Amino acid sequence: MLQRVQKIIANAGICSRRKAEKLIEEGKVKVNGKLISIGDKADLTKDEIIVEGKRLSQPRKIYLAFNKPPDCLTTMEDPKGRKTIYHYIGNRERIIPVGRLDFKTQGLLLLTNDGDFANKVMHPRYEVEKTYLVFLDRKFEVADLQKVKQGMDMGDMKTGPAKLRYASPANDVIELTIHEGQNRVVRRMMKELGYKIKKLIRTKIGNVSLGSLAQGTTRKLSHDEVRGFLK
Repeated sequence: MLQRVQKIIANAGICSRRKAEKLIEEGKVKVNGKLISIGDKADLTKDEIIVEGKRLSQPRKIYLAFNKPPDCLTTMEDPKGRKTIYHYIGNRERIIPVGRLDFKTQGLLLLTNDGDFANKVMHPRYEVEKTYLVFLDRKFEVADLQKVKQGMDMGDMKTGPAKLRYASPANDVIELTIHEGQNRVVRRMMKELGYKIKKLIRTKIGNVSLGSLAQGTTRKLSHDEVRGFLK
């Protein structure tokens, strides 16, 4: 399949797409022996792509589910020395998180080296559902349940209709399913309604569930789980 060469380089885990574009501009990328320009396309299964003198090979696709602990950043490194997800998963191969969970939020995070897969999970047009368990400081009122189900206007953004049910006898834990992927959207929704979140766990993304995966560990996604996002 023909793709822009900078995208092929980034998907192969060599560097970011922006860095790949810089390498192309600097004349460090060749396709079938010829220097290329930004925007040129190639097919990695048919064409020889040379990056800084090294031939690019078809990367082995990696798809992982990770149970992110709390007090952990979804970044490569932190100048303040706080733990990141790579403290747990290592960085032997270039895999990236699909979206983010904030520092305090725990639970399911997908990791991959497949840019197309990541886009299918993250892009709003695919409306991939994300499910959370939200532990609150008090009972979640029925009136607020209806507000969340209908969608909330929070000034700079409006959430779409959500699925919500009580998940504890005291009604102070809710299971919330949304399409939105904006940063801290669940925390913002609860703050808007006047609740404090004691704990927030993402339990499901699309057809992938956290299940019994131990905190700080990973598992490979099944073929059916991967195919569920790509079809």
